[in-house]
Amino acid sequence: MPITLQSTAGGFSADFIARLPRLETAMRAHGLDPSAFVIAKDHAASATVRPLGPFFYDYTVFIDDTHFTVTEPNDARFMDYLLARCAAADSDPLTPDHEAQHKADSLLSRLLRWMERPI
Repeated sequence: MPITLQSTAGGFSADFIARLPRLETAMRAHGLDPSAFVIAKDHAASATVRPLGPFFYDYTVFIDDTHFTVTEPNDARFMDYLLARCAAADSDPLTPDHEAQHKADSLLSRLLRWMERPI
């Protein structure tokens, strides 16, 4: 089952939708279940003060009872961010000392650790 998408800001772009299978494949490669994720797109809080309309969007990713929010100017940048997080996990191989701890980590803690790494 794919990632669930929700939006109060006019939906997601066709490019974002076309790239979702790549994101889901990357998630599965790291032991993440895409069906556990809900991505919500909303106008950023600062968008209401701009006379020309929204300039940024808040993308909130829900996993079970936890969530995090990323603010980006468009869907393509947010998708790049998510894909970079999955790729960052590949660039930091586990050491033997951390392997047992890594296996014990929950789905969310692994994802949040990847989100905190610099690109």
